[in-house]
Amino acid sequence: MNQLFTLEAQLRLVGAALVGMGLFHAVLPRIVRWPADLTGTSLLTRQISYVHLFFVALTCALLGLLPLCLAPDLLAGTRLGTALLAGQTLFWGLRWLFEFAVFSPKLWRGDPARTAAHLGLSVLWTWVAAVFALALWRVL
Repeated sequence: MNQLFTLEAQLRLVGAALVGMGLFHAVLPRIVRWPADLTGTSLLTRQISYVHLFFVALTCALLGLLPLCLAPDLLAGTRLGTALLAGQTLFWGLRWLFEFAVFSPKLWRGDPARTAAHLGLSVLWTWVAAVFALALWRVL
């Protein structure tokens, strides 16, 4: 059980969560009712929305595969590993910030499911950003 709380294990868990988040994007449009919301938009807008969704999903999965498969390498203190940790820390730290600074509370207040999603994502992005920041701090 103690092994679960090592930085390497936490990096691997974060990686698995990010790969899962990437896969989750396959069902996300239906959950947030994108097909209905996008019906009144142009074909270009619909296609751009789905292409961007695909690349966000792919980015989550690829950024998750790094710590999932290469956690020891990221913690080895090499220039490349340190640069990757710095990039991940910046990327996920900004995602954490956007959860609070960009998404309006009007989107989730009063809706129990969306409030739960907001709280869950707030915890997720806090954990992800914190693990990468701690790993970066350790190798610097």
